[in-house]
Amino acid sequence: MSAGAPMVTWETLELHTAQPFGIARWTHSVYPRTFVTLSQGGLSGQGEAAPNAFYGETRGTVEAVLPLLAEALTDPWDWDGLHAAMGTRMPHDHPSVKCALEMAAVEWCAQAAGVPVWRLLGLSPAPLPESSYTVSLAPLPDMRRQAREAVGRGHGVLKVKLGTGQDEDILEALREEAPEVALRVDANAAWTRARAKRMLGLLEAARVEFVEQPLAAGDLEGHAMLRAVSPVPIVADESLHHVSDVVALAQAFDGVNLKLAKLGGPLQTLRALRLARAHGLQVMMGCMIESSLGIAAAAHLAGLCEWADLDGALLLADDPYAGLNWTAGCLARPEDAGWGVARQT
Repeated sequence: MSAGAPMVTWETLELHTAQPFGIARWTHSVYPRTFVTLSQGGLSGQGEAAPNAFYGETRGTVEAVLPLLAEALTDPWDWDGLHAAMGTRMPHDHPSVKCALEMAAVEWCAQAAGVPVWRLLGLSPAPLPESSYTVSLAPLPDMRRQAREAVGRGHGVLKVKLGTGQDEDILEALREEAPEVALRVDANAAWTRARAKRMLGLLEAARVEFVEQPLAAGDLEGHAMLRAVSPVPIVADESLHHVSDVVALAQAFDGVNLKLAKLGGPLQTLRALRLARAHGLQVMMGCMIESSLGIAAAAHLAGLCEWADLDGALLLADDPYAGLNWTAGCLARPEDAGWGVARQT
């Protein structure tokens, strides 16, 4: 272990979206995010906990379990030991806290080596796929405006949130506003089987690239039936809670949306990515609403994926981190040591 005992500290900030962000389950504009710093030997590593109530986490649970899970971080280089120790303390729960601690350990090691994390992990230097920009659920005129403004800023890939009685009108409106963009659909588990089947023809007519999580998270049978008749790929999001879920999902989906905050960190997400590949699944690197710190961590893995959905920080009005290089939806691979971003002062 490196000289000197590691010190783990954290603080929670409330991040705000530039406009309310709506999906089928809720609309929010305030997102508490907890930022972890690991300090040892004059170096530091940072991580972000982005809790999501759908996966059983809130600001309160993050702050309650962090002191216990932080005790597992005794050697930044012992990644397997950290994962095992956190699993012993909290098996299958609190993935965003585990993510923040794993992020901090990995970045500390990259800082010690003087390289970006993707180089530390021996990952491909391939360019990142263009990220989608999300058009969130809102009154139809507002969704039109979101799409129009995104296209005006140069975004070539839009992901539209659906899951309402107006889905057909939304699709038609967005194709009118953005006839040339690549369009993706995310129902956030809001459709019934019958509703999803009715939507398939409309998705094909609207030239939708894929549909994300059309049915309830636990309905693998329904997703498999839908996949068998769908003209567009079916991608899992809410159905994927743990790395171990990937194998079963391969029987029901064409692809998976991987998010560091729900899988427990970058190393666990890399495991899920490789498992998905072994089972013939396509992969999207996704995100929560989170700062550029969390987005940077996902970006280090995104070059291994067909798709990216990394716009979480672009939706914020008050991103506390800087350093990512965006050109519309195209994100340059971070090249500085560690995650490649720094806290704004």
